[in-house]
Amino acid sequence: MKFTVVRKVLGLLLTVFSFTMLPPVVVAFIYQEGSPVPFLIAFAIILCAGLAIFFPVRRSRHVLRLRDGFLVVVLFWTSLGLAGALPFLLAPHPAISATDAVFESLSGLTTTGATVILGLDDLPKSILFYRQQLQWLGGMGIIVLAVAVLPMLGIGGMQLYRAEMPGPMKDSKLTPRITETAKALWYIYLWMTVACALAYWGAGMTLFDAIGHAFSTVAIGGFSTHDLSMGYFNSPLIEMIAVFFMLLAGMNFTLHFAVVRRQDLGLYFQDSEFRFYLLIMGTVTLVVTLALYYTDTYVTWDDALTKGLFQAVSIGTTTGFTTAEFYFWPPFLEILLLFASFIGGCAGSTGGGIKVIRFLLLIKQGMREIDRLIHPNAQLPVRIGGKSIDHRVVDAVWGFFSLYVACFILMYLMLAATGLDLLTAFSAVAACINNLGPGLSQVGAHYADLYDPAKWILCFAMLLGRLEIFTLLVLLSPTFWQR
Repeated sequence: MKFTVVRKVLGLLLTVFSFTMLPPVVVAFIYQEGSPVPFLIAFAIILCAGLAIFFPVRRSRHVLRLRDGFLVVVLFWTSLGLAGALPFLLAPHPAISATDAVFESLSGLTTTGATVILGLDDLPKSILFYRQQLQWLGGMGIIVLAVAVLPMLGIGGMQLYRAEMPGPMKDSKLTPRITETAKALWYIYLWMTVACALAYWGAGMTLFDAIGHAFSTVAIGGFSTHDLSMGYFNSPLIEMIAVFFMLLAGMNFTLHFAVVRRQDLGLYFQDSEFRFYLLIMGTVTLVVTLALYYTDTYVTWDDALTKGLFQAVSIGTTTGFTTAEFYFWPPFLEILLLFASFIGGCAGSTGGGIKVIRFLLLIKQGMREIDRLIHPNAQLPVRIGGKSIDHRVVDAVWGFFSLYVACFILMYLMLAATGLDLLTAFSAVAACINNLGPGLSQVGAHYADLYDPAKWILCFAMLLGRLEIFTLLVLLSPTFWQR
């Protein structure tokens, strides 16, 4: 373990992150709402901390290894959650505790979208912008964004890239060099954000709301500048724009890159994961729409379809926007939507959950085991898109799934021990480990009423989900620390 190179990268990345405190300062001056002082103080503290970590080891020439990459990612996200909480803690409005500040910061950076802040419509624009910006930065992974602008990671950068990118097959590269790969992802992410903001603006949002909601839509985050979320705008056009961009952001960004580079939309439908993704979204939408109409939750097909489609895509992709209080819908629909979030988005997307490709692999592996019972001596590889999948990938998916379930059960029991009812505890853990946001029962609208121990458990759940279990838990293995 090369701790000097870990310190060097961590210090430099913290230094870069400190400059994200400046855009909210500009917003504060433009709108003359709220004081920019909390952001300036946070900028100074984070910058000094980053430089203090970086300067003593700035001349280190060690190469970043695989183990170092995992440690940097975990340390960075942990320190980032704490550093990102500073503006919330320093700002006079909202007046929240240190626990709530860290919860809100981690929820933004992990693109979870669970909030403990009430009265969003009355907050200063600078704070609202900062919340949305946190999600946008966290969406593609700040590590990946940083790799694009930090040449010093060029040699060992793939270790950071592999630790940060979501999905089971992380060695699939867009371009030969890691720096170029990260830039390609960043450009796709940036242009999707611009297109989404322009669409929202053209549909009737203010420019501020359009930019803020574009940040959280493309990041699959779910934070809003209003307490009523997307329901505030009461516009079917805005809702359908959101549905379109949520679906796009929930897809594999390497697939977007391939389509843009080859200028062939047919590549989307050649991808097995994309076809399964559409099948899941379509099925959930159909079931929810029919159930909403036939249970008289909505009396017209138009309302049932628009509300059902929006909630199915928003919850299914783990975005977490709402246009209706789905946590008051018939119980069957509440649980169906929550379970859809376990599947989540595609690998290599900004979505949370276990990922579509993993569920596809689990299904195909299950079908293979059934075939083996019939033909015990046959060699039956697991295939996706006509290609055989390495058994190590299949083993890793099963290991990931097992750990996911084990971590979920453990945190569910811990949360129940804090005094929450079982439905609230179950949905809170599900919403946080899947990076979804809204849950059911007491955590349907917000998490402000939870006890502090419960919030810290959920902070850990958010990190587990964002770093896809292994990246965080590998640090707990004694083997990891052996020379």
